[in-house]
Amino acid sequence: MTDYDVFPEQRQSIIYQMLTETGRVVCADVARKLGVSEHTIRRDLQELARKGVCKKVYGGAVSQLKQSASFDTRVSQNVQEKSRLAQKCAQLIRPDTCLFIDAGSTYLAMVEFIPDELELTIVTNSPQIAAAACGRSKGELILLGGKVNAQTGSTLGSEPVNQIRGMVFDQTFIGVCGLDPQAGLSAVYYEDACFKKEVLSQSNEVIAAATEDKISQIARYKVATCEDIDIAVVIKGAKIQNFSGVSMHIELAE
Repeated sequence: MTDYDVFPEQRQSIIYQMLTETGRVVCADVARKLGVSEHTIRRDLQELARKGVCKKVYGGAVSQLKQSASFDTRVSQNVQEKSRLAQKCAQLIRPDTCLFIDAGSTYLAMVEFIPDELELTIVTNSPQIAAAACGRSKGELILLGGKVNAQTGSTLGSEPVNQIRGMVFDQTFIGVCGLDPQAGLSAVYYEDACFKKEVLSQSNEVIAAATEDKISQIARYKVATCEDIDIAVVIKGAKIQNFSGVSMHIELAE
């Protein structure tokens, strides 16, 4: 039988595997499984965090979110999963509503699944999403102005923030960098996080579509708690066991 108390490399290898499989570990659970003290596991997590493997949170750790690729790069990643999420999101859209669609490759894919007969006002800060939606025969399309951020593929800053403060959104599809049951929704870039917070303050219903690689992940800047999100859309089969007991409703995309 392995004495894990004297083999930190093996302990950390097991912890890394647990993080890979579930995205989150709890100190007490790992300590019990390996037969060591919680203090020992906290030291292991500190070492793994120093190596950039995970991020420490209260009571444990979550796997480290990778740096976000550019918008153009993300469009070509996880295409099938995003298409399934996009179809499910489009099914949630109600007629005669004002929608805010945040910049994101999943929401760009969503546009093609929105029935053309729906009378909608679509507001977005994404030039790519606006271009995809401009051929719709009904409703209105509003593209928020401002400087375009190449990484997010969106207009950010004071100009679009001032514009949305004069609007109220029936439904908002908010972009997700990380979605964690304790930390909630988070973003990689500060300016993007600030903008998302402003959008949510103007929204009656908030919908967040998350690919599996963003689940149980925490980015640098917090945007909202899970309680602030009405519906999370995830792929069927995604590892969402950590979200049991969270108040937001989860829709599964087939």
